[in-house]
Amino acid sequence: MDPAWLQPGSGRTVWVDLAEPTDDEGRLLVDVFGFHDLAVESALQREMQPKIESYGPYLYLVLHGIKFQGAEHRFDTHETDFFLGPNYLVTVHDGKRRSIAHVSELCERASHILAEGPVALLHRIIDTMVDHYRPEADALEDRLDEIEKAVIEADNDRLMGDILAAKRDISTLRRIVVPQRDAVGRLARREFEMINQEMAYRFRDVYDQFARIAEDAIVFQDRVTGILDAHLASVSNRLADVSRLLAVIATLFGPLTVITGLFGMNVPLPSLGLPGTGPFWEVIAFMVLSCGGMYIWFRKSGWL
Repeated sequence: MDPAWLQPGSGRTVWVDLAEPTDDEGRLLVDVFGFHDLAVESALQREMQPKIESYGPYLYLVLHGIKFQGAEHRFDTHETDFFLGPNYLVTVHDGKRRSIAHVSELCERASHILAEGPVALLHRIIDTMVDHYRPEADALEDRLDEIEKAVIEADNDRLMGDILAAKRDISTLRRIVVPQRDAVGRLARREFEMINQEMAYRFRDVYDQFARIAEDAIVFQDRVTGILDAHLASVSNRLADVSRLLAVIATLFGPLTVITGLFGMNVPLPSLGLPGTGPFWEVIAFMVLSCGGMYIWFRKSGWL
Protein backbone atom coordinates (compact mmCIF):
# COMPACT_ATOMS: atom_id res chain seq x y z
CA MET A 1 0.00 0.00 0.00
CA ASP A 2 1.27 3.44 -0.95
CA PRO A 3 1.49 5.64 2.19
CA ALA A 4 0.40 8.58 0.02
CA TRP A 5 -3.08 7.05 -0.11
CA LEU A 6 -3.51 7.88 3.56
CA GLN A 7 -3.19 11.61 2.95
CA PRO A 8 -6.50 13.50 3.23
CA GLY A 9 -6.22 14.84 -0.33
CA SER A 10 -5.44 11.51 -2.00
CA GLY A 11 -9.01 10.97 -3.14
CA ARG A 12 -8.91 7.33 -2.08
CA THR A 13 -10.70 5.34 0.59
CA VAL A 14 -8.56 2.69 2.23
CA TRP A 15 -9.92 -0.19 4.29
CA VAL A 16 -7.31 -2.36 6.01
CA ASP A 17 -8.75 -5.43 7.73
CA LEU A 18 -6.44 -7.32 10.10
CA ALA A 19 -7.56 -10.72 11.36
CA GLU A 20 -5.46 -12.11 14.21
CA PRO A 21 -2.70 -9.54 13.62
CA THR A 22 0.89 -10.35 14.51
CA ASP A 23 3.31 -8.06 16.32
CA ASP A 24 4.86 -7.08 12.97
CA GLU A 25 1.45 -6.01 11.68
CA GLY A 26 1.01 -4.07 14.89
CA ARG A 27 4.24 -2.20 14.18
CA LEU A 28 2.83 -1.47 10.72
CA LEU A 29 -0.07 0.34 12.35
CA VAL A 30 2.38 2.49 14.27
CA ASP A 31 4.96 3.13 11.53
CA VAL A 32 2.70 3.54 8.50
CA PHE A 33 -0.56 4.86 9.94
CA GLY A 34 1.02 6.69 12.87
CA PHE A 35 -1.36 5.29 15.47
CA HIS A 36 -0.51 5.74 19.13
CA ASP A 37 1.32 2.86 20.78
CA LEU A 38 -1.28 2.52 23.55
CA ALA A 39 -4.15 2.32 21.06
CA VAL A 40 -2.34 -0.32 19.00
CA GLU A 41 -1.48 -2.29 22.13
CA SER A 42 -5.14 -2.25 23.19
CA ALA A 43 -6.21 -3.40 19.73
CA LEU A 44 -3.76 -6.30 19.74
CA GLN A 45 -4.76 -7.45 23.21
CA ARG A 46 -8.50 -7.27 22.39
CA GLU A 47 -9.58 -7.23 26.02
CA MET A 48 -11.15 -3.80 26.17
CA GLN A 49 -14.65 -2.65 27.06
CA PRO A 50 -16.63 -0.80 24.33
CA LYS A 51 -15.45 2.78 24.05
CA ILE A 52 -14.53 5.58 21.66
CA GLU A 53 -11.47 7.85 21.96
CA SER A 54 -10.17 10.70 19.84
CA TYR A 55 -6.49 10.77 18.96
CA GLY A 56 -6.55 14.01 16.99
CA PRO A 57 -6.67 13.08 13.29
CA TYR A 58 -8.29 9.69 13.90
CA LEU A 59 -10.74 7.93 16.20
CA TYR A 60 -10.20 4.67 18.04
CA LEU A 61 -13.35 2.61 18.68
CA VAL A 62 -13.87 -0.67 20.49
CA LEU A 63 -17.15 -2.46 19.80
CA HIS A 64 -18.37 -6.00 20.37
CA GLY A 65 -20.36 -8.55 18.42
CA ILE A 66 -22.28 -11.30 20.17
CA LYS A 67 -23.16 -14.90 19.53
CA PHE A 68 -25.35 -17.09 21.71
CA GLN A 69 -24.15 -20.69 21.83
CA GLY A 70 -27.51 -22.36 22.44
CA ALA A 71 -26.22 -25.93 22.49
CA GLU A 72 -23.56 -25.04 25.06
CA HIS A 73 -25.76 -22.56 26.96
CA ARG A 74 -23.07 -19.93 26.58
CA PHE A 75 -23.25 -16.30 25.53
CA ASP A 76 -20.08 -15.09 23.78
CA THR A 77 -18.90 -11.59 22.91
CA HIS A 78 -16.15 -10.80 20.44
CA GLU A 79 -14.26 -7.54 20.22
CA THR A 80 -13.65 -5.54 17.07
CA ASP A 81 -11.30 -2.52 17.09
CA PHE A 82 -11.67 0.35 14.61
CA PHE A 83 -9.26 3.12 13.63
CA LEU A 84 -11.19 5.75 11.70
CA GLY A 85 -9.33 8.45 9.76
CA PRO A 86 -10.32 11.06 7.16
CA ASN A 87 -9.97 8.60 4.27
CA TYR A 88 -9.16 5.24 5.84
CA LEU A 89 -10.62 2.61 8.15
CA VAL A 90 -8.60 -0.08 9.93
CA THR A 91 -10.39 -3.00 11.57
CA VAL A 92 -8.73 -5.43 13.96
CA HIS A 93 -10.48 -8.62 15.08
CA ASP A 94 -10.07 -12.36 15.65
CA GLY A 95 -11.10 -13.40 12.15
CA LYS A 96 -14.58 -14.61 13.16
CA ARG A 97 -16.58 -11.45 12.70
CA ARG A 98 -19.73 -12.04 10.68
CA SER A 99 -20.34 -8.34 10.13
CA ILE A 100 -16.84 -7.78 8.74
CA ALA A 101 -17.16 -10.75 6.38
CA HIS A 102 -20.59 -9.59 5.21
CA VAL A 103 -19.52 -6.02 4.45
CA SER A 104 -16.35 -7.28 2.78
CA GLU A 105 -18.43 -9.38 0.41
CA LEU A 106 -20.63 -6.37 -0.34
CA CYS A 107 -17.58 -4.26 -1.17
CA GLU A 108 -16.37 -6.91 -3.61
CA ARG A 109 -19.73 -6.89 -5.40
CA ALA A 110 -20.40 -3.13 -5.25
CA SER A 111 -17.45 -0.74 -5.56
CA HIS A 112 -19.56 2.30 -4.70
CA ILE A 113 -19.63 1.25 -1.01
CA LEU A 114 -15.99 2.20 -0.52
CA ALA A 115 -16.57 5.35 -2.54
CA GLU A 116 -19.01 6.55 0.14
CA GLY A 117 -16.06 7.10 2.48
CA PRO A 118 -14.67 5.52 5.65
CA VAL A 119 -17.38 6.93 7.94
CA ALA A 120 -20.13 5.37 5.84
CA LEU A 121 -18.15 2.13 5.79
CA LEU A 122 -17.87 2.22 9.58
CA HIS A 123 -21.61 2.80 9.86
CA ARG A 124 -22.34 -0.11 7.56
CA ILE A 125 -20.22 -2.47 9.67
CA ILE A 126 -21.72 -1.29 12.97
CA ASP A 127 -25.24 -1.46 11.53
CA THR A 128 -24.62 -5.04 10.39
CA MET A 129 -23.20 -5.82 13.80
CA VAL A 130 -26.26 -4.55 15.65
CA ASP A 131 -28.53 -6.43 13.23
CA HIS A 132 -26.92 -9.61 14.54
CA TYR A 133 -27.84 -8.67 18.10
CA ARG A 134 -31.59 -9.07 17.65
CA PRO A 135 -31.70 -12.81 16.81
CA GLU A 136 -29.17 -13.49 19.57
CA ALA A 137 -31.28 -11.56 22.08
CA ASP A 138 -34.35 -13.47 20.87
CA ALA A 139 -32.49 -16.75 21.40
CA LEU A 140 -31.68 -15.67 24.95
CA GLU A 141 -35.33 -14.79 25.51
CA ASP A 142 -36.38 -18.24 24.22
CA ARG A 143 -33.94 -19.78 26.68
CA LEU A 144 -35.55 -17.81 29.51
CA ASP A 145 -38.97 -19.05 28.38
CA GLU A 146 -37.75 -22.66 28.55
CA ILE A 147 -36.27 -22.19 32.02
CA GLU A 148 -39.40 -20.43 33.25
CA LYS A 149 -41.59 -23.26 31.94
CA ALA A 150 -39.33 -25.86 33.56
CA VAL A 151 -39.48 -24.05 36.91
CA ILE A 152 -43.27 -24.04 36.79
CA GLU A 153 -43.76 -27.61 35.60
CA ALA A 154 -40.69 -29.69 36.42
CA ASP A 155 -39.56 -28.48 39.86
CA ASN A 156 -36.06 -29.74 39.11
CA ASP A 157 -33.37 -28.83 41.60
CA ARG A 158 -30.78 -28.88 38.79
CA LEU A 159 -32.45 -25.84 37.22
CA MET A 160 -30.45 -23.64 39.59
CA GLY A 161 -27.37 -24.00 37.36
CA ASP A 162 -29.35 -23.03 34.24
CA ILE A 163 -30.86 -20.01 35.98
CA LEU A 164 -27.50 -18.75 37.22
CA ALA A 165 -25.95 -19.30 33.77
CA ALA A 166 -28.73 -17.26 32.17
CA LYS A 167 -28.26 -14.57 34.80
CA ARG A 168 -24.55 -14.43 33.96
CA ASP A 169 -25.29 -14.18 30.22
CA ILE A 170 -27.75 -11.34 30.75
CA SER A 171 -25.23 -9.49 32.89
CA THR A 172 -22.68 -9.92 30.08
CA LEU A 173 -25.18 -8.56 27.57
CA ARG A 174 -25.87 -5.49 29.70
CA ARG A 175 -22.18 -4.91 30.38
CA ILE A 176 -21.48 -4.89 26.64
CA VAL A 177 -24.57 -3.20 25.21
CA VAL A 178 -24.80 -0.21 27.55
CA PRO A 179 -21.28 1.22 26.96
CA GLN A 180 -21.60 0.28 23.28
CA ARG A 181 -24.82 2.27 23.09
CA ASP A 182 -23.08 5.23 24.71
CA ALA A 183 -20.16 5.02 22.28
CA VAL A 184 -22.42 5.02 19.23
CA GLY A 185 -24.41 7.82 20.86
CA ARG A 186 -21.31 10.02 20.76
CA LEU A 187 -21.12 9.44 17.01
CA ALA A 188 -24.81 10.29 16.67
CA ARG A 189 -24.33 13.55 18.59
CA ARG A 190 -21.55 14.71 16.23
CA GLU A 191 -18.92 15.10 18.92
CA PHE A 192 -16.25 14.57 16.26
CA GLU A 193 -15.64 16.74 13.21
CA MET A 194 -15.36 13.89 10.70
CA ILE A 195 -18.99 12.85 11.40
CA ASN A 196 -21.26 15.01 9.23
CA GLN A 197 -24.96 15.56 9.78
CA GLU A 198 -26.09 12.85 7.36
CA MET A 199 -23.92 10.21 9.03
CA ALA A 200 -25.08 11.42 12.44
CA TYR A 201 -28.65 10.55 11.40
CA ARG A 202 -27.54 7.07 10.41
CA PHE A 203 -25.66 6.51 13.66
CA ARG A 204 -28.72 7.73 15.54
CA ASP A 205 -30.69 4.84 14.08
CA VAL A 206 -28.00 2.42 15.24
CA TYR A 207 -28.08 4.06 18.67
CA ASP A 208 -31.83 3.48 18.89
CA GLN A 209 -31.34 -0.22 18.14
CA PHE A 210 -28.70 -0.53 20.86
CA ALA A 211 -31.00 1.34 23.24
CA ARG A 212 -33.83 -1.12 22.61
CA ILE A 213 -31.53 -4.08 23.21
CA ALA A 214 -30.30 -2.45 26.43
CA GLU A 215 -33.91 -2.09 27.56
CA ASP A 216 -34.54 -5.73 26.68
CA ALA A 217 -31.52 -6.69 28.80
CA ILE A 218 -33.07 -4.87 31.77
CA VAL A 219 -36.34 -6.75 31.23
CA PHE A 220 -34.41 -10.03 30.97
CA GLN A 221 -32.65 -9.22 34.24
CA ASP A 222 -35.98 -8.67 35.99
CA ARG A 223 -37.37 -11.87 34.49
CA VAL A 224 -34.45 -14.05 35.54
CA THR A 225 -34.62 -12.56 39.04
CA GLY A 226 -38.31 -13.48 39.21
CA ILE A 227 -37.56 -16.97 37.88
CA LEU A 228 -34.87 -17.43 40.53
CA ASP A 229 -37.23 -16.27 43.28
CA ALA A 230 -39.94 -18.65 42.03
CA HIS A 231 -37.49 -21.54 41.93
CA LEU A 232 -36.23 -20.85 45.45
CA ALA A 233 -39.81 -20.56 46.68
CA SER A 234 -40.64 -23.90 45.04
CA VAL A 235 -37.62 -25.54 46.67
CA SER A 236 -38.59 -24.06 50.04
CA ASN A 237 -42.16 -25.35 49.67
CA ARG A 238 -40.91 -28.85 48.88
CA LEU A 239 -38.60 -28.76 51.89
CA ALA A 240 -41.51 -27.61 54.06
CA ASP A 241 -43.64 -30.52 52.77
CA VAL A 242 -40.87 -32.99 53.56
CA SER A 243 -40.38 -31.50 57.02
CA ARG A 244 -44.12 -31.66 57.69
CA LEU A 245 -44.27 -35.29 56.57
CA LEU A 246 -41.34 -36.20 58.80
CA ALA A 247 -43.01 -34.39 61.71
CA VAL A 248 -46.23 -36.34 61.15
CA ILE A 249 -44.35 -39.66 61.03
CA ALA A 250 -42.47 -38.80 64.22
CA THR A 251 -45.74 -37.82 65.89
CA LEU A 252 -47.43 -41.07 64.84
CA PHE A 253 -44.60 -43.05 66.37
CA GLY A 254 -44.87 -41.05 69.60
CA PRO A 255 -47.83 -42.95 71.11
CA LEU A 256 -46.38 -46.24 69.91
CA THR A 257 -43.24 -45.54 71.87
CA VAL A 258 -45.24 -44.63 74.99
CA ILE A 259 -47.45 -47.71 74.75
CA THR A 260 -44.63 -50.17 74.18
CA GLY A 261 -42.64 -48.58 76.98
CA LEU A 262 -45.57 -48.68 79.36
CA PHE A 263 -46.57 -52.28 78.70
CA GLY A 264 -42.94 -53.32 78.75
CA MET A 265 -42.71 -52.47 82.43
CA ASN A 266 -42.25 -55.42 84.83
CA VAL A 267 -45.44 -54.65 86.81
CA PRO A 268 -49.00 -55.93 86.59
CA LEU A 269 -51.02 -53.92 84.05
CA PRO A 270 -54.77 -53.77 83.47
CA SER A 271 -56.17 -56.10 80.85
CA LEU A 272 -59.48 -57.09 79.39
CA GLY A 273 -59.01 -60.49 81.01
CA LEU A 274 -58.13 -62.34 77.83
CA PRO A 275 -56.10 -65.50 78.41
CA GLY A 276 -52.83 -66.51 76.74
CA THR A 277 -51.62 -64.07 74.11
CA GLY A 278 -54.74 -61.96 74.40
CA PRO A 279 -53.02 -59.04 76.20
CA PHE A 280 -50.50 -58.83 73.38
CA TRP A 281 -53.24 -58.32 70.82
CA GLU A 282 -54.88 -55.83 73.15
CA VAL A 283 -51.70 -53.73 73.03
CA ILE A 284 -51.50 -54.05 69.24
CA ALA A 285 -55.12 -52.95 68.85
CA PHE A 286 -54.55 -50.01 71.19
CA MET A 287 -51.53 -48.93 69.13
CA VAL A 288 -53.44 -49.21 65.84
CA LEU A 289 -56.37 -47.21 67.22
CA SER A 290 -54.01 -44.50 68.54
CA CYS A 291 -52.23 -44.14 65.18
CA GLY A 292 -55.52 -44.24 63.26
CA GLY A 293 -57.06 -41.60 65.48
CA MET A 294 -54.09 -39.28 65.10
CA TYR A 295 -54.03 -39.85 61.32
CA ILE A 296 -57.71 -38.91 61.05
CA TRP A 297 -57.10 -35.81 63.17
CA PHE A 298 -54.16 -34.78 60.96
CA ARG A 299 -56.30 -35.17 57.84
CA LYS A 300 -59.10 -33.04 59.26
CA SER A 301 -56.58 -30.41 60.39
CA GLY A 302 -55.12 -30.19 56.88
CA TRP A 303 -51.65 -31.46 57.76
CA LEU A 304 -51.92 -34.31 55.27
